[in-house]
Amino acid sequence: MALSLRTWPGRLLARSWLLAFVPINAAASGFGVVLPLLILITLHGTWADVALAATLYNSAVILMSVAWGHLSDRYPVRRTFLVINFAGFGVLYALLAFVHTLPELYAIYAVIGAIAPAGASASNLLILEKFTDGERPNAFASYQEMCMIGSIVGILVGYFWTLASNALLNLLFLLAALAVVSAVAVWFGIREGPRTFPSAHVAKQPESLLSRIRDLAVNRISIPFFPTRPSLGPGAWSRFRSWARAELRHELPLIMIASFLFNLSGNLYNISYTPFLYSAGLAASAIFLVNLSNNFAQTLIFPFTGGLSTRLGPDRLVQRATYLRALGYLATAGFTFVAFTEPAAFEANVGIYAVLGAAIAVYTTASTLMLYRGLVGRDAGSLIGINTALGGVAAVGGAALSGILAIFGSFRLVFLVSGGLLLISLPLWTAASIAYTRRRFGPAPPGSRTEETAPAAKVDVSAAANAP
Repeated sequence: MALSLRTWPGRLLARSWLLAFVPINAAASGFGVVLPLLILITLHGTWADVALAATLYNSAVILMSVAWGHLSDRYPVRRTFLVINFAGFGVLYALLAFVHTLPELYAIYAVIGAIAPAGASASNLLILEKFTDGERPNAFASYQEMCMIGSIVGILVGYFWTLASNALLNLLFLLAALAVVSAVAVWFGIREGPRTFPSAHVAKQPESLLSRIRDLAVNRISIPFFPTRPSLGPGAWSRFRSWARAELRHELPLIMIASFLFNLSGNLYNISYTPFLYSAGLAASAIFLVNLSNNFAQTLIFPFTGGLSTRLGPDRLVQRATYLRALGYLATAGFTFVAFTEPAAFEANVGIYAVLGAAIAVYTTASTLMLYRGLVGRDAGSLIGINTALGGVAAVGGAALSGILAIFGSFRLVFLVSGGLLLISLPLWTAASIAYTRRRFGPAPPGSRTEETAPAAKVDVSAAANAP
């Protein structure tokens, strides 16, 4: 039986209450573009200041992810956690409208990072608990559509606002209102599910796992997910080394390292990209439109990625998407050699950022399938915990590296390093495909193209469950 992910909803809106996720995604998406512009334009900061803000935010997210996950399991009140998340964003976005210094912005942005994980698991668990097994694939596909529609709405709101006004601080009030609308809609429009599941249950549902991973792609916000609480006490390093030695013949370590490089390069690139656009002379409204091209391409391509993964195989798609992203990063580095006029710079970046958006949509689905098939029959909670911990390290590392290069390097170097990291990851994806094929089907015949074989392109759940 081949495993596939439904990424095209049978009904665009599986339940009316899923509309509650549109305003909050609009607010988060718009805020993701507003924040660096606020630092660069309103507070007269630098690229290094943007990187420092991202480092503080990502550090707060990682530190609080475990705590919110523990609270979510101890107190299974999904609606309450979502309201804390959404209303908290609304209050903090509004507070940012009154900042006058960078330290004030850093402090508030770190608090935003601290409450960001509150609703991350709650939204997934709410869907798991309110839909039956047969309804869940369509429910998660519908949820993703609402998130992506919201992200586009948020970028458009920012575009039209900055087109008519330069008051970025006032835009924060509008984004805050959108977040509060979602909080009110959740509180009055959603009831708790008839049953409760622990966070670890998310790891058992491929659509739910894809939804968590896509949080990063849609709004470029990384929320680590720890289905099993990590043990960082004495002996943690020894246990990790023992696990690594036991996994030498498995594809999971290769997938995790390749994903780490992908996330590291993505964070490095995305944190530096808005300062690059600003340095190229693009107006705030034009920067919103560049971001719109990325979100629109994701929304356009993502519904097709499940079918593409089934037909072509996730192994091929993940490599092609990674290669395409690498070319996009290197093309951006090439832009630094060209003295564009403002219209040409805008058009070039719209095109390249749209390509990068399409590539991340394909990559996310394909890489999730590769990860999920390796988890079948194993301790999925612990393994996903390791993978997402690496994602958290990549988020902080990418932000910190961006800050270092802001001081000692250049935008060109950032984009070259980002592309290079992706090119380095390509052989790891190939090796992971080969390792999976050998583990499942035995050594390939001499001279065969192992990574292109049909069996490796799909996930046989029944057989994989018995794999060592």
